[in-house]
Amino acid sequence: MFKNRKRISLQTYWMTRYLLVLLIGLAIVALISAIWIRHTNVSYRMDTMEVLAEQITNQLTDVENPTNDVPNRFIGDPEKFPRQDIKPKVYITNTDGDVLNERAMGPKITKIPKEVLTSLDEKQTLKDLDGISQTYYMVKKKVEIDEKHVGWVVVMEDEKMMTRSNQAYGQLALMIGALALIGLGAIYYLTSRLVRPIREVAVAAKQIQEGNYAISLPDHPKEREVYELVMSFTEMANRLEQLEAMRTELLAGVTHELKTPVTAIDGLLQALKDGVVTGEEAREFVQMAMVETKKMKTMVGDLLAFNSFAVNAIPLKFETKEINSYVENTMKQWQTTQEFEEVQITLDEHVEPIHLSIDPIRFQQICTNLWTNAAQAMHEQGQIHIRLQADKEKVRIFVQDEGSGIPKEEQPFIFDRFYRGENKKYAIRGLGLGLPLSKMMAQSMQGDLRLVHSDEQGTCFVIELKRNEA
Repeated sequence: MFKNRKRISLQTYWMTRYLLVLLIGLAIVALISAIWIRHTNVSYRMDTMEVLAEQITNQLTDVENPTNDVPNRFIGDPEKFPRQDIKPKVYITNTDGDVLNERAMGPKITKIPKEVLTSLDEKQTLKDLDGISQTYYMVKKKVEIDEKHVGWVVVMEDEKMMTRSNQAYGQLALMIGALALIGLGAIYYLTSRLVRPIREVAVAAKQIQEGNYAISLPDHPKEREVYELVMSFTEMANRLEQLEAMRTELLAGVTHELKTPVTAIDGLLQALKDGVVTGEEAREFVQMAMVETKKMKTMVGDLLAFNSFAVNAIPLKFETKEINSYVENTMKQWQTTQEFEEVQITLDEHVEPIHLSIDPIRFQQICTNLWTNAAQAMHEQGQIHIRLQADKEKVRIFVQDEGSGIPKEEQPFIFDRFYRGENKKYAIRGLGLGLPLSKMMAQSMQGDLRLVHSDEQGTCFVIELKRNEA
């Protein structure tokens, strides 16, 4: 069994993750910045120490008979050192490394190993110098008089002083803290903006679950995905409300439609049983009872056929037909069986013969249903025009009538099962399965049935069939 996990809000979920990413990013920036500050400070201070060593070397060599005066020469005033944040140690040694003069604070150094002076580059890191366990940065310059090497000028500072930059680190910490607060505020604002419509959709979903379809959602979110989500959910709620109304109406409609012929048959048979009618009138009553029985059988058959097509339970029997002649024959059969004497039907055939693999019975059902609907829309008076059109991929059969058209607000629902428009609902008996069933049959033959247009001048449907000539 699955364990119940505690659910957290979407805003908390994304805020924690965004904040974690932000903190990791700021930590990386802070680390890189601290390393850069350390490197910059050390580099600048080493350059400054080198300048100081060069100045002192120039002082020592710019005197008359400097050899005897080298140990006692003034080696610089620390107060005049250009960087007051460090006070480097300055030593003057002979060629063997013995310290002759110094200006230094802290432990005294009496000798700098000769190998250190001769083997290292000008900028070096020294450890355990003269028994002192510290790390030093050193800059050294040769003292040469009359092109003769007489000693060294050594400028040193320990590592802690060279890398110290409390003010810069403090500024860095202040900047990182400010960025963290700004980022936190931006994350909170953006996640709130993202989560708000989703939260409203969730609340609306609960309302729909409770049977309340009167939801209110923001109309114009700026984010495209959020807008599509809100609009799709709103449309879904409207369709669910319509389907719920249609379901209720269907129950009442089916009950009424089936009750009417049952009541009529019951009354007719009761009259025959009681002997109210006899002879020729009795035979007329039997005929009327059979007509009502046929109507009821048709309605039940429609329900069964629609359910079978909905679950793909009806196998199709495909045959190759020449579509021009087959539509013409179907049209003649429909004219023969219908009582619409004032309805004229015409056909514009395609110029070339077209052979299609179709289920003849289902195709005939689609056509006769469209033509019957067209005749009813024209109140059994007018002209139905059929036109065939073909290209390399599809064959299209257009059915155009001269009726008053389908109201614009009803057009999106005409292929919904059990939907019946207001004009047709009370004028013509039925279950509202004709067009949905016809569309299913067209799709089962790898085609489709669509409404092309409908206005006050008439309505046009098109049957599309995939062209797979034998």
